[in-house]
Formats: sequence, C-alpha cells, structure tokens
Amino acid sequence: MTTALRVLAFVLLAALTGCGPGEESGEAASSCAGAVRYENRVYLPAGEIGFTVGERLGTAEIPECDDTPGDSEVAIPHGTTGAYAVEGREPAEAIAVGDTAAGARLMEVG
Repeated sequence: MTTALRVLAFVLLAALTGCGPGEESGEAASSCAGAVRYENRVYLPAGEIGFTVGERLGTAEIPECDDTPGDSEVAIPHGTTGAYAVEGREPAEAIAVGDTAAGARLMEVG
C-alpha cells in the first residue's frame, strides 16, 4: 500500500468513525485514525481547502492504528510519508503530508 493510500485510508476512517473537529458529543475523540506525527507533534486531517504546499520539511510518521480491535481489515500499519511546509503557516500549527507535494493533504496540530 502506498503512503498516499495510507493517508487517504486514515482520512476516510476518521470520517467514518466520526473523529475529529465537529463532534457533537462534547467529548474528545480518542481515535488514532488519520493522525501523523512530525517533530513530536500529532497532526490530524484538516478540512481546509485552498492551501499552498511549500518546501519539503522531512518525513512524518504514520503511527500504527487499530481503533476497532475486532476488525483487522481497518487496522492501519505503521508507515512514513513526506512532510511539507504550508505557506503562511508555521509547522508547529500545520503541515501538508503525502508522497509528493502535488498530492499532499493539509494536517493541523490536534
């Protein structure tokens, strides 16, 4: 599975499980789906459209994730992907991740 597919799987799994911004329950999500780690910070998928990818910063880690222990088909294996700067934002608040700058998705510190 390519890194781009892993990131997409994270995003889709996050959407299906209802984790992330916009939850109405008032409780923080305990899901690991969609998360990446870069420089000891955890980033989650952002719904923002219209960002500009900057220079490559390095490599982000895709942590192993299994939010549904009884269903091995939704487990996300450990992996890595490219981390890119987002123009106009500090890496401490947002990065873009993907195999290439053209395919990178916006992620924000969670």
